Amino acid sequence: MPGTTVRIGEETRQTLRDLERETGYRTSELLARAVEQYRRSLILDLTNRAYAALRADSEAWAEVEAERDDWDATLGDGLEDDPTPSS
Repeated sequence: MPGTTVRIGEETRQTLRDLERETGYRTSELLARAVEQYRRSLILDLTNRAYAALRADSEAWAEVEAERDDWDATLGDGLEDDPTPSS
């Protein structure tokens, strides 16, 4: 598999060696997992910021609450009473 050289500090390199021993994963896999975890963390952080900004805008938040109320009303639409078709 082709790769890329990345310069890291000695402390980070030692941490990777320790993690290799503890987990059995290769450095490339550890780095891939770390990057994916960071990507997911960033998505959650950006989502939380957007949600906080929405909550801070009382007019926009009122619209969200109204839409959520509309969706909540669909929960009692009686579909759970419909018979399940036979296969």
